[in-house]
Amino acid sequence: MLRQRLAFAASLLLLAAGAVQAGQLTFQFRSNHQYSVGIEFTSQDRNHQWPGNGKAYKIADYKVHSYKLSCQNGETICYGAWLEGDPTQYWGVGMDNENYCTDCCYVCDGSRVQLINLNE
Repeated sequence: MLRQRLAFAASLLLLAAGAVQAGQLTFQFRSNHQYSVGIEFTSQDRNHQWPGNGKAYKIADYKVHSYKLSCQNGETICYGAWLEGDPTQYWGVGMDNENYCTDCCYVCDGSRVQLINLNE
């Protein structure tokens, strides 16, 4: 019986050691464009997007919008934004993480990303 308990405790420790810690990252955007903008976020470390399932967040005004993402600590997340109806006009990695960017990716570390203005 003692051997079973020790084996069970050891397996729990292994599971806990291998578990990925949950974190969060908050993005803030303001669109200065006259047309609606779609936004999505893509993990560069695993197959995951926010909001996911082929959907996108929508900005249709000039207000600041915040997106708090539940992510894995240390995970790199890139944003992609585009004009609805014309994904050839984009910011960051664009729609479906299809483009390269130099300053649109951030690490999940519990922080809040400085306001990103989507200008024309």
